[in-house]
Amino acid sequence: MSQQRMLPQSKELLLQSYNKRLKDDIKSILDNFTEIIKSARVEDETQVSRATQCEQDHYEMHVRAANIVRAGESLMKLVSDLKQFLILNDFPSVNEAINQRKQQLRNLQEECDKKLITLRDEIAIDLYELEEEYYSSRYK
Repeated sequence: MSQQRMLPQSKELLLQSYNKRLKDDIKSILDNFTEIIKSARVEDETQVSRATQCEQDHYEMHVRAANIVRAGESLMKLVSDLKQFLILNDFPSVNEAINQRKQQLRNLQEECDKKLITLRDEIAIDLYELEEEYYSSRYK
């Protein structure tokens, strides 16, 4: 596998921090979602009135929903960071893309050169015929 190359320690630490962020954010989403589901159950009477308990559950759900949104945004930022890391540190694929583009441009240059040579030859033939006509005519 090509990813098993030795990475510099700073890159290795960066990848480990990405992995930790991923696990933390997913755990946060899961925990908050689980707690929202738990708070949706109607419990038996407690020392707190039903209206107070309902209001408390309502606020708790809003806070947990906000935590889920925050974790989701953090995951989106993580994806962006991973893309940036890949773009900046994946030199073999960047070099491959550069080589492919260079080959495409060389092929295009060869085609243009061939067309220009053909055009030059056709113009030279036409010019020779026109010169012959001009010099052989009596109107020169």
